[in-house]
Amino acid sequence: MRDDGTLDDPNAPGRPADRSDDAPSIDQADGTPSADRTTASSPERAGTPRTRPRGSMNRRTRLVVAAGAACCLGLVGVSQVGFGATDRATRPAPAAEIAERAALDAASRSLARPSTAPTTPSASPSPTAKPKPKPKATVKPRPKPRRIVPVAGLNRVQMDNAVKIVRAGKEMGVPRRALVIAVATAMQESTLLNYASGVLPESQNYPHQAVGWDHDSVGLFQQRPSSGWGTVEELMDPEYATKAFLSALEEIPGWQDLPLSVAAQAVQISAFPDAYAQHEWNAGTVVAEILG
Repeated sequence: MRDDGTLDDPNAPGRPADRSDDAPSIDQADGTPSADRTTASSPERAGTPRTRPRGSMNRRTRLVVAAGAACCLGLVGVSQVGFGATDRATRPAPAAEIAERAALDAASRSLARPSTAPTTPSASPSPTAKPKPKPKATVKPRPKPRRIVPVAGLNRVQMDNAVKIVRAGKEMGVPRRALVIAVATAMQESTLLNYASGVLPESQNYPHQAVGWDHDSVGLFQQRPSSGWGTVEELMDPEYATKAFLSALEEIPGWQDLPLSVAAQAVQISAFPDAYAQHEWNAGTVVAEILG
């Protein structure tokens, strides 16, 4: 249809001979094929409904279907992409991944680095820290005292009295010769037994191993209280009696060079001055055993 209202005759002169309904032209105004713009005034189509060619209809349908399918595919793709992003956003990350991300984020936010220097312990101990056990002091066990066996034919009581004589002399610091003289003198005077006196009943109140009747003589060295050696109680003590004898021995000039019997007699003033010499060897054996 033209603007002057006249009908176009498809067979009129001036119309291209190769134009057909199967290749409709596109109208520039609305983009529809020219064949679809026929009017009811055409002689061969008067009184018939206006229809589109089959070929044109099929092509348009295919285009619409293709466009719709492409649109649907696009929506599906978008929905899948969105679902994947949402799923990754809502899905909890593993603990190791979270720790790694936190470490990376902390390192990127700050330039500080952990110090490798040892930290100074606090003054107050940790409540959970156990106190260090104090080292035990190494205490050396005391050596057991050597058991001194009786020698030179002495019994246990006699040997024990000899030990008391030697120990008292060591406390005084006298030489070995003085110890031998003291033991030999006690062997002659009392056979190394602590004597009480029958004449002095008081002496029997103190520890003793025998009772004698030689005047008022008492103790290991048969010293007489009446001669000024000491009291009965003092002379019945073996330690005191030994120190009293050795003190008197040290007052004799040159006693170290005197024969044993002479040195002992100078102290005791006995009626049998030569009797002390017989005990010199045994006295030396006893002192050697005690001193080790």
